[in-house]
Amino acid sequence: MASISFFAFSAALLVLLFFSSWSLAQNPAPTPIAPENACNSTPYPYFCKSVLPQNQSGSIYDYGRFSVRRSLSVATKFSTLVDRYLRARLTLSTPAIRALEDCQLLAELNMDYLSSTVNTISSTGSLPSLETDDVQTLLSAIMTNQQTCLDGLQSTTSAWTVVKNGISTPLSDGNKLYSVSLALFTRGWVHRKNKAKGRKLMFSDMEVGRHAAGRLPLIMSSRNREMYESVSRRKLLQTTVPDVLVREMVVVSQDGSGNFTTINDAVAAAPNNTKASDGYFLIYVVAGIYEEYVSISKKTKYLMMIGDGINQTIISGNRSVVDGWTTFNSATLAVVGEGFVAINITVRNTAGAIKHQAVAVRNGADLSTFYSCSFEGYQDTLYTHSLRQFYRECDIYGTVDFIFGNAAAVFQDCNIYARLPMQGQFNALTAQGRTDPNQNTGTSIQNCNIRAASDLASSSGTTKTYLGRPWKQYSRTVYMQSFIDSLIDPAGWMAWSGDFALTTLYYAEYNNTGPGSGTTDRVTWPGYHLINATDAANFTVSNFLLGDNWIPTTKVPYTSGLL
Repeated sequence: MASISFFAFSAALLVLLFFSSWSLAQNPAPTPIAPENACNSTPYPYFCKSVLPQNQSGSIYDYGRFSVRRSLSVATKFSTLVDRYLRARLTLSTPAIRALEDCQLLAELNMDYLSSTVNTISSTGSLPSLETDDVQTLLSAIMTNQQTCLDGLQSTTSAWTVVKNGISTPLSDGNKLYSVSLALFTRGWVHRKNKAKGRKLMFSDMEVGRHAAGRLPLIMSSRNREMYESVSRRKLLQTTVPDVLVREMVVVSQDGSGNFTTINDAVAAAPNNTKASDGYFLIYVVAGIYEEYVSISKKTKYLMMIGDGINQTIISGNRSVVDGWTTFNSATLAVVGEGFVAINITVRNTAGAIKHQAVAVRNGADLSTFYSCSFEGYQDTLYTHSLRQFYRECDIYGTVDFIFGNAAAVFQDCNIYARLPMQGQFNALTAQGRTDPNQNTGTSIQNCNIRAASDLASSSGTTKTYLGRPWKQYSRTVYMQSFIDSLIDPAGWMAWSGDFALTTLYYAEYNNTGPGSGTTDRVTWPGYHLINATDAANFTVSNFLLGDNWIPTTKVPYTSGLL
């Protein structure tokens, strides 16, 4: 009965909108289908049939729009439910409050993503391929957010004990509804062709001319203009992005010679909800160790942060699960704002292996880029949480599951270093978290170097190191054109628990080299594949991220396809 009352919220209005929307559609599907036929293409056909109106057939577009509107209503109600629990925070433990605050943030993001999706698909039966990828990305992230909320609550005993009876059914049913929405959208809008033929998010010649690409719009103060000219010639233009469009720049220096002495104060000065064509708000962080927890909110878009180099500009923290934080909020640097770019910066979590999950960077920023950065931790170093991400010439250090999450992420020309874990532990480079077959997510590792860090290389122990293991049911990871050193166990991959996900995961290798790249003794799971160039091309920057449409605005170098 709890699930019926939860989903009855505004159902009558949604049915009315469902049928009235048919007459408004610009491009209705030519052939109506029965609801049960539409539902059979989803992971939850019975649940889908209980959601869709049963008394009249519609097109797949009609069903998709109805399901997304229903999802927005449910997400809104779930956010209200979480807020109600948080209002009683005096009765909750600190870990429980932190877990619920994660859910609150994630629920707000889901409402934003669903509102955007409703607006995009409300009146058309077809979309340009880039907009199609945008919507599929948002719907994929909504499921990830829901799962993250559940994981955080379940891992916090005090939180789960309090909210389990009231929140588990809404979480479960909400996840099923989001899966149905994603499946219906995928069937109706996503076409299996080269996605890279979408519109390009590049500045037009007129825009480049107006802004004199690489120069600053007139809104910059004279002091900051002088600072930019000085710093850019001395630091930025030598090795990074010589002609990126910048709207404003500030300098962070601990000695007081810049605009701010902390990174968080500089971030707080950034404008809200800017667009790529406005130019980046650039924060130059002078060399030093900045012991602070930096958060880039959803409103802080197109922010670029440039340091003096790896191991020169360092952001450092030590939060961990052992010390009462959720994995999600243990991050030293947490990024949500779209279009974020970081260059020449090291981010550390110094909690150590003994503290278990302790994140250095959590990235949930769409169209985000890290170039020439270093991520240092042990377990769960880099949380590639959601949406579309690109990493170029970065160093990643860790032990257990140290590249994990459910973004669509491409690592290119990076160095991935396995460190020495605690006694009795193993190393797993990746733990990809795809939970649904229609999510367009996965981890793609191209032209990278897989090596032992110095502590592991010099140890006399027998630590086993694997390319990855399946954190979630549809885990997807591809290694291609990379150097794999001898630290990798001949089996290559490790199971999570028993036969969990071994038939539903997608793990693949293509044209790798090095003493650990041999595939003769690799696992024989149904989900493991040796792929050819045609299949590998699906996981390149161009096809997997549609990166040709947005990475050029960052001026970060990249390879579009296979080498």
